[in-house]
Formats: sequence, C-alpha cells, structure tokens
Amino acid sequence: MSKLTKNQKLALSKIEAGKAYTLAEAVEKVKEVNYAKFDASLDIDVRLGVDPRKANQMVRGVVTLPHGTGKQVRVLVLCSADAEAAAKAAGADYVGLDEYIEKIKGGWTDIDVIITQPAIMGKIGALGRVLGPRGLMPNPKSGTVTVDVAKAVEEVKKGKIDFKVDKNGIVHSSIGKISFTPEQMRDNAREFVNTLIKLKPATAKGTYLKSIYLSSTMSPGVKVDTKSVDA
Repeated sequence: MSKLTKNQKLALSKIEAGKAYTLAEAVEKVKEVNYAKFDASLDIDVRLGVDPRKANQMVRGVVTLPHGTGKQVRVLVLCSADAEAAAKAAGADYVGLDEYIEKIKGGWTDIDVIITQPAIMGKIGALGRVLGPRGLMPNPKSGTVTVDVAKAVEEVKKGKIDFKVDKNGIVHSSIGKISFTPEQMRDNAREFVNTLIKLKPATAKGTYLKSIYLSSTMSPGVKVDTKSVDA
C-alpha cells in the first residue's frame, strides 16, 4: 500500500470519519479538501441496492445536468451526407463517415462522444473492438443512435451524459467541476440522483440508495446523507 502524501493526510483530517454530511455540507467539504492545482472534476459514486448480474436489475440511463459538466465535449457525428450540415450547425466537432471510420480503424479516438444514425450502425459495428473498451460505441439507450443527430449533438453539448451501474452495483460519473458554485454542484448532484431514483428496477428489494459519495479528482470521498439529496 502506498504512503499517503502530505496533502492527502491534510484532506483526510478535515473529513469526520463515519459522518454522513448533508448534500449542502458535502459540496462545501469537497471544495475545502480539494488540493489539485487544476480545475478538478466533481465526481459522484452511488451504491445501489441492485444485482447487476440480473438483466432486470441493470440500471442504465442518461441525464442532462442543469449546469453541464464543465468540460468541452468533443463530438464526432458519423452520418449520411444530407445530415452533415445540420450536425455541424449544432456544434459537432467532427462530421463525416467513411474517412472517420478509417481513422478509427487506424487507432484514432481523440473524441468524447460518437453520434450516428440507425442506418449507419451496420458500418460502425466493425469498430467495436476499438470503441467498446473506451466507452465510445454509440447506443440507442444513451441517445447516441438517432435519426435526429443535430438534436443529439445539442443535448450532449449542453451537458447530457450517460451512465451505467457497474458489476459491483455502483454508478460513477463526473457531474461538474470543482470551480462550480456550491449551488451548481448541488443542482447537478440532485438531478443525477433523482434520475437514478426514477430508474429504480421494480425487482430491486430493500434499500435502493445504499450510499452516496462526492469527491474531486484527487480528493478523498465525502459521504452524503442520502436523505438530504432532496432537501
């Protein structure tokens, strides 16, 4: 086990062990214990009372954060020629088809989101080995396979993100930046958690929101009182 740095020890000393902070207190605490020299991401980890091994308890969805993610999202649209102008006008960073498919086959993945049309998916299937491990494969459930690529681009640029519970029952996502105001951080966290609540599987029994932690890119996690998210 690696030794804690001076900054890590200092950050941990400011967090009361075992305490579940209200959401308002937690965002202030994350700001307080952040020691990164850059504008770190605000991350959320939510442990759900589900068994992801069961198909009817898989939690996956999309959410549009009220204040966006704070990061510039690079969007590639793979579409037919007649949709290119609309995709560019909506703010897509890269628009095309065959030339970008060839670039990806060559290892190019300098993008954050790929949006495409249902009719194009046949061509993209062969890219699964490159895109899959990087989480870049377009998916209808996340809204990245659609006939209205322009609308999809606008939503992603405004702060739409997709998420999925992992094999341990945890949903992890970045929901902003440490430079956001406490109000912006609270709004984004509430929207994210409330979206998870709406997606609760009917087959999930017992406590659904088991725990919520907020952290910055390099800070320790701050436990959030699950009952305070709607407060």
